[in-house]
Formats: sequence, structure tokens, C-alpha cells
Amino acid sequence: MLGKKKQQPLDPIAIAQAQRAREEMEVQAAFQKGITALRDFIAPSSLEFSSTHFQLGTRYARTYYVYGYPRQLYTGWLSSMVNLDEVIDMSMYIYPVESQVVLENLKKKVTQLEAGIQIDGEKGRVRDPGKQAAILDAEEMRDKLQVGEERFFRFGLYFTIYGGSMEELEYVSHKVESMLGQQLVYSKPASSQQEQGLNSTVPQLVDQLQIRRNMSTGALSTSFPFTSADLTQDNGILYGINMHNSGLVIFDRFSLENGNSVVFAKSGAGKSFTVKLEALRSMMFGTEIFIIDPENEYQRMCEAVGGAYVRLSLNSATRINPFDLPKVVDSEEADNALRSNLITLHGLLRLMMGGAQTQMQGGQGVTMPALAPSEEADLDAALIATYAKAGITNDPLTHTGTPPAIIDLYDTLLHMGGTGPQLAQRLRKYTTGTFAGIFSQQSNIDINNPLVVFNLRDLEDELRPVAMYIVLNYIWNKTKSDQKKRILIVDEAWQLMKYEDSANFLFSLAKRARKYNLGITTITQDVEDFMGSRMGRAIVANASMQFLLKQSPSAVDVLTDVFKLTSEEQKRLSQFPVGQGLFFAGQNHVHIQVVASPTETSLITTNPDQVRDINAAAAGQAGDFNQPQGTIDLSNRLYPGSV
Repeated sequence: MLGKKKQQPLDPIAIAQAQRAREEMEVQAAFQKGITALRDFIAPSSLEFSSTHFQLGTRYARTYYVYGYPRQLYTGWLSSMVNLDEVIDMSMYIYPVESQVVLENLKKKVTQLEAGIQIDGEKGRVRDPGKQAAILDAEEMRDKLQVGEERFFRFGLYFTIYGGSMEELEYVSHKVESMLGQQLVYSKPASSQQEQGLNSTVPQLVDQLQIRRNMSTGALSTSFPFTSADLTQDNGILYGINMHNSGLVIFDRFSLENGNSVVFAKSGAGKSFTVKLEALRSMMFGTEIFIIDPENEYQRMCEAVGGAYVRLSLNSATRINPFDLPKVVDSEEADNALRSNLITLHGLLRLMMGGAQTQMQGGQGVTMPALAPSEEADLDAALIATYAKAGITNDPLTHTGTPPAIIDLYDTLLHMGGTGPQLAQRLRKYTTGTFAGIFSQQSNIDINNPLVVFNLRDLEDELRPVAMYIVLNYIWNKTKSDQKKRILIVDEAWQLMKYEDSANFLFSLAKRARKYNLGITTITQDVEDFMGSRMGRAIVANASMQFLLKQSPSAVDVLTDVFKLTSEEQKRLSQFPVGQGLFFAGQNHVHIQVVASPTETSLITTNPDQVRDINAAAAGQAGDFNQPQGTIDLSNRLYPGSV
């Protein structure tokens, strides 16, 4: 007789371990259920479809398909839609078709059309031009397909538009449909197929609408979508916002054929603000800046960045000698240094003696030179003799000596024969007369600063063109002697354009500046006078970059003729708000909005209300900055975190 097997008691430790393992598995399963996948991050909170639209979270959307095209499509017809300032998802589906299949179908189609025309003729019906045009198109396509010049495709174009509300969605829908309809391109909402439409426009390459149109290679190429007006480089400075597509306009002016620029705008349109912003940002990339400031608009910016501010007036101690020679290293330049400066001095002295004048003869304006030929010859001899008395000849080794001054030229003219004494009398006001001192003595400035501003506000109107000429020559000599990347800003340049000699000198600088890594920015608000000058037009033609801000109606026609503006650009040019305009860089141009950070604005604005607020704030926060008064560390203040 077999006995019963005795049951072993359960091990409490094993029971506890099993229980713990079971609990850990339950916790792990619960954890796995709570893990958020990537699609959970990008998925909307809800998705609700109706027959005419769908709701994506809190946004409303509608998908359209294009079903009708005109007989001819022009390149870039999609650009208006691509550049539209609305949120649009667009998809294109292109299916290649075998040419042999298309040729057979076209042959059948031509046969049907010709038969239809023959039947119409037999029944006395009026000629149908639509059928004849279709035959011509079909025959042309057959010829091109046969020789391989064209291929055939099936093309589907769908797009989804979005709005924050149904009213906004309807507004955007009407705008897009009207824009396409103006080009005879017809679209329809995907009624009762909004889900399929959404699937067709999201980037997953699924064409669920399957609404297509036959197109040849040429017609299909006109639908190239990347037509946005873009002006962005990998390096350069930020000029503003591209109003076509809200992109950034980042550009390096020295990457063009030359670094010259012109800025045209009426008073208060933002031309000085734009130029100062460019100068401030260029300095952060190591570019040195020279500024000729006739109206004291650049002083606050200059002091804030620790620049050199040179005030020129009859009462100031600053002296600039136009007879200074550049200290050039290049042997060829050194050999021509004296000759080049003599030519420059000829133009300056003609300007000092009255400049070229226009007189009426026979009902026409005739430009009369400031000096007669005999006077020109005597002046040239006097200049050479004046340099020779100072021990300076064409030999570059003599150019290190102390140069003469206008008082020395005056003395030479006074004691020479011919027209010398008369020329000396015309120069006397610059040597011992009213304008004596400022340009008749040796230079006492030697500027070594990344930003130099020459202020001419306190000079008399008669002396301003002379001062601008001399300062330009001083900057030009410094540029030739020490070649670095520099920008020269000439504000109110129309004052130079009034005189032929100073206009010629500015043009010669603009023409030669590229060789010395110099970019010249010419600013003016008197467009008619500037463009009415032959040299003014030449300066504009020699500038690879142009800014056209808001203009007076009288100036719009002049600029339209010079820059070949479209009718839309011409209409906008007199209506731009402050800070907006057309930005030309080489062959490209965009509609731009100039933007600045609050710190930049505080440094460069000339708006009286903003200046008053800034001064008041500065007075209340004096001592907040641990640095010399009037200076700001640009690297940290303009762009926090930058180096």
C-alpha cells in the first residue's frame, strides 16, 4: 500500500521574490504605456474633418487642387503665391509618361479635330478657332516629341491654406483664388476630400487626390517653385528683413564688383539711420569707417563706440593741409604721388577761386571754367615751384619732408609774372583773410581709430564744399598709405555735385576705391540735382549697391528712369513707411525693412522724441556701466552672448 506524498511547505522567500517580480513587470508595463513617442510631440491635439475644411487643433485649414490652366504659362507664375505672406503647404506631383503613348493619343486627337472641322464645313457652320488652335498645338507637340526635344508629364498641384478662424480662412481663400484666377489658373476646394487633400500636401509623397493635367517639359518648367526673391549670404552683416518672404537680408558689400553704395531718400525717411546701422555692424567685423558729417548727426554714435570726432570750423584748433602727400609703400604709387596730388590741388584751387559757373549764352546754359587757360598754366607752374622750394620733387625720397601750405603757394604766385598776382589775390581770403587758418597751415591731426567722423556743421556754406573736398583728399591719402577694409560715408553729397571739380573728384574716388579695398557710401536727399549732374549719374552707375527709401513724388520719375523700376515699385516708392525701401545688390533687389536692436536704436536715432527719452534715461542711469563715460562695449551690448 502506497502512502500519500507529503506536501513540502512553500518557501516564504521565493513567494516574496515572485511577488516582487510580478509587481516590477506591472510597473514596467505601465511605464511603457506612458512613454511619449516623437509623433506625440508633433501631432495636433485634435483633427476634425468636414466637407469644405478641417480643423487642426485650434487652426482651420482647407485643401485646394488646381484643375485649369491657360493656353500659355509664363516662367515664375507661382512666385506671387510662393511669396505670399500667408501659411501655405504646397505639393507638386509629377508623373512621366512614355512618349510613344502620347504620340499615339495625339494622332487620334488630331484626327478627331480635323474630322470635326470638316463636318462643320460641310454643314456650313462658322469656323471654330478653338479647334484650329488645338490642332496647331497638337501638331507642334508631336514634332517636338518625335525628335526628343520635349517629354510629356502628368502634373498635379495641391495646396493647403491655414487661418486662425473661419473668417480668416475665408479671407485667405479668396485672396489665393483671386491671385491664381488673375493668371487664368483655376482652383477648387477638395470638397468631401479634405482628409485626402491633407494627406496629399503633407510631406509623405502620397497623392490621394489624383487630379492631374498633361504638361510638356517647357510648360512644367514654368512651375518651378523656388522663385522667392532672396538676398542672403553666408557672411556679411544684417541689413534688414526681406518683406517678400520675411527672410533675413545678410550681405557683404565687398563681395560685389565694388564696395560702393548710394542711398536716396527724402528727409525723415531713415537714410541716416540705415547708414549708421550699417557702419555700426560693419565695425564689429573689423571694417574701419570714415564719415563726412555736415549736420552733426553722427556725434552720439561716435562717442558711444569710442571713435574720433573731428570738428572743423574757423574757430577750432584742427588743421588739415591739402598739400600733404600720402606715405605710400607701392613703388609705382610713390613715383606718381606728387603728380597725383598736383592734379587734386588743381581741382581744389579752382573750387576755392569760385568753381566752374554756368552762364546763359544764346538762350542756353554754358559752363564757364573758373580759370582761363593762361591762369591754369601759371597755377601749375606755381604749384611745382612751391613744392620745389620745400625740397619736394618727383623723387619719392624727397616726399618725407615737410610739405608746403597754401600760404607758400600764395607767396609764389604773388612774386611770379603773368597772372600770378591776380591768382594770389583770389586766394588771399584763405591765407590772411576771413577763411585763414583752417586749411592754410600744417596738419595737426594723425588719426588712428576704427571710426572717424569729420563734422562740418559749423563751417560757413561757402566753405563747406572746399572742406568736403579737402577731407576727401585727406581720407584718400590715408587709404592709399595704409590699405585696410574701409567704408567712407559722404552725407549730403549733393553739396559736392553743385561744383564740377568736386563732383569729378568724388567720381574719381568712386572709380578707384575698389583697388584700395575702400567702399564709398554716397547719401543725398536732393535726388533731382544729384541725378541731373553727369557725374552724379556716373557715381550711381559705378555703385554696385543702392538703397531707395521713401521719395518725394517729383523724385520718383527720375529714379524710375535710372533704375528701370516696375510700375508697382514706382507706386510704392513714394508710399514706403519710415525704414522701408528697395535694396539693390548687383542684379538682385528686394523690398527691405531696416531693423535695429534697442541698443543700436539708442545710439543712432535722430528722432527728437527718442533722443529726448534716451538722454533722460541716460541721466537717470549714470554710473551703471563699469567703463569710460560715453563708450559702450559693442560685442556684448548689441548682440548679447556674442564675442
